[in-house]
Amino acid sequence: MTIRTILVDDESLAIQGLKLRLEAHPDVEIVETCTNGREAIRAIKTHKPDLVFLDIQMPGFDGFSVVQGVMEVEPPLFIFVTAYSDHALRAFEAQAIDYLMKPVDEQRLADALDRARQRLHEKRHVVEAERLREVLAEVAPDVVSDMGADADTPASSRYEKLINIKDRGQIFRIDVDTIERIDAAGDYMCIYTADNSLILRETMKDLEKRLDPRNFQRIHRSTIVNLSQVRQVKPHTNGECFLVLESGSQVKVSRSYRDVVARFVH
Repeated sequence: MTIRTILVDDESLAIQGLKLRLEAHPDVEIVETCTNGREAIRAIKTHKPDLVFLDIQMPGFDGFSVVQGVMEVEPPLFIFVTAYSDHALRAFEAQAIDYLMKPVDEQRLADALDRARQRLHEKRHVVEAERLREVLAEVAPDVVSDMGADADTPASSRYEKLINIKDRGQIFRIDVDTIERIDAAGDYMCIYTADNSLILRETMKDLEKRLDPRNFQRIHRSTIVNLSQVRQVKPHTNGECFLVLESGSQVKVSRSYRDVVARFVH
């Protein structure tokens, strides 16, 4: 698997140094180098790379402006490279897969590339599975019908495995499997794990798109629960019920969502 890569930095020496370090990784193909943000946006839209190493502080369009400028196309993976550690919070908020300090450490670079390879592998697996399903739908629709739920299994890799949450001036990387429930409070989400609670600024609608619906289901207008954390179902009055979670917490399932949960919890 070749990783088509663009390097963006306004310092030519920084680009040369990164090129030298990337030579140790034969699957990385550098398709373009750019010295400013405007060049980077054009190059990303033209070459459609898999990965971009992106400096943050550049004249004109900075690195974050570049990310914003390619959101209308399918964006590549981004690894931010900078001399300033104070941009780390914004980098993870921009969903960068890593944040490297100059001069780039070879082991940190190798770790970042491993993460990129994993993300690209998952993405390509989903694309290939969907393409196969489309072909089968044309030439053998009965086969697609028989495949049922198993045909959709690879699509699960498009859902988040880790969620970056900025709370109290820190970035927390939360494994979604450890999340028990999520409560909505306007445009803020309260994320509960067994031993922590964090605040995420995001709407419930957007957050639902990032979570695998086979595990995360809405049980109330303002509550999502991780079904793998459910240990007991307790009937209640008026057609409602309570779910007892791994930690012992109880959450109420409203009548309008009871049928949804019943398909997953037995």
